[in-house]
Amino acid sequence: MSKHKITWKSPALGGREITFVRYGVSGTPLLLFPTAGGDAEEPERFHMISAIGDFLKDLRLKVYVVDSIAGMAWLKECKTLEDAAAMQNKFDNCIYREVVPAIHRDCGGNGGLIWAAGASIGAFNALASVCRHPDVFSHALCLSGTYNMNRFLEGRINKDYYESSPIDFVPHLGGKHLDLLKQRFILLAHGQGDYEDPEQSWKVERVLGPKGIPNRVDAWDKTWRHDWVTWRKMLPQFLAEFLPPKAAAVAPGS
Repeated sequence: MSKHKITWKSPALGGREITFVRYGVSGTPLLLFPTAGGDAEEPERFHMISAIGDFLKDLRLKVYVVDSIAGMAWLKECKTLEDAAAMQNKFDNCIYREVVPAIHRDCGGNGGLIWAAGASIGAFNALASVCRHPDVFSHALCLSGTYNMNRFLEGRINKDYYESSPIDFVPHLGGKHLDLLKQRFILLAHGQGDYEDPEQSWKVERVLGPKGIPNRVDAWDKTWRHDWVTWRKMLPQFLAEFLPPKAAAVAPGS
């Protein structure tokens, strides 16, 4: 399996180093966010890349992963809600201004619209990427997501938090931004086993639905817990459902 790894000092993150890993050689570009404060090789270590390996081999998918800098802020580094939300927005700026152009360059200059996916906090980042930037992202495959980030830290709900949180800003969207977002798709999947919180998915649905944003809540039963075993089953199933068929996936982003 083709793998390429680079690091750079991110201007958006104040010179902090970020790692960027690519798997595969051609196909629809997918930005896969790690869980919590995971690094860029976390999905590989937990066998997610192997689980979706057939799509890479068939040239239907090209996967990109970056360090979960914002997840580290929420769970390890920041002491207040305000500081973590500020870092979330810096991370989003890094994704939009640095990671997306890197993906496009790697796809030969025009990779087309990018898909996003992730589990747990990675699902939040996937959702936020599509909701904030429907000009460059088309699908969010959100697995066992945590979407109200104020559950992790105490502090004031300020402008940074509002801008970082789809649950808060999507109800107020309008104009061209909303028009584009209504052409995208968001999948909200969850299990109902240990440590899962199904209500998180429904909170997002109650925000997206009234705005006419295409979405689907996909509830799995109580045998599926908040764990990589669940996510390794979910992601290949949803990719098989939504990716273009093999014959149509030769051109990246098609």
